[in-house]
Amino acid sequence: MNRRLLYFILVTLLPLAVRAQLVAVGTDVASDVLMIPCVGVEVVTGNRSSVSLNVSRALKPWWNKDDTKATIIQPEYRYYFSGRPISKWFLGVGGIGAVYDVTWKDKVYDGYALGGGITFGYVHNLSDRLSIDFHSGFGAIYYRRKEYFVHDNFDTDYTVNGAEQANARGYYLLPTRIGVSVTYILK
Repeated sequence: MNRRLLYFILVTLLPLAVRAQLVAVGTDVASDVLMIPCVGVEVVTGNRSSVSLNVSRALKPWWNKDDTKATIIQPEYRYYFSGRPISKWFLGVGGIGAVYDVTWKDKVYDGYALGGGITFGYVHNLSDRLSIDFHSGFGAIYYRRKEYFVHDNFDTDYTVNGAEQANARGYYLLPTRIGVSVTYILK
C-alpha cells in the first residue's frame, strides 16, 4: 500500500515538475535534529503557488532508540502572498499519511494515520538559490492501530478468526507541521 501511494503521488507531481519554472529540494532541520530524517521537494505551479511533498522516516530516534519505526508522507499546496513563489509569507493546505510502530512507556502503538490541515509560514531568502522556511501547521488526524502493553501476547489476545484486529481508532487535533527547513532551488 505504501508503494502504491508513493507511486501515485510521484506520477501526479511529475507533469508539474516538467512545466515548472522552479524546483527546490530541502530538509527539515528540526526533524533532522530529532533523528527523523526529512526530505522535501517543492515545485512552483504558478506566480503565487507551489506544491510540495515531504517524506520522513524515523528509525530509532533519540527518545526511543529501540522500538520506533515511522514513515510519514506530507503533500502540500502553498499560496504565497508576496506574488512570488518560495518567498515570504504563505498559507498551505496539506495532507498527512503515516505508518508507525512505536513503543512508548510499556505500550505498543502499531498502525496508520491519515489527515489534513493548514500550514502558515514564512520563507526567508538567503540568496538566489538558498532559503530558510519557518512553518507551523495544525490539522485533524484519523488513526487506526493495534494498541497493547509490551508484555501482552498480541497474536492470541487480539485475533479474530486468525486475523489480527485493530483495537483502537479515532481522531486527534494535532500539530501536523512545525519546523525550520533549509531549501535549495535547483532550477
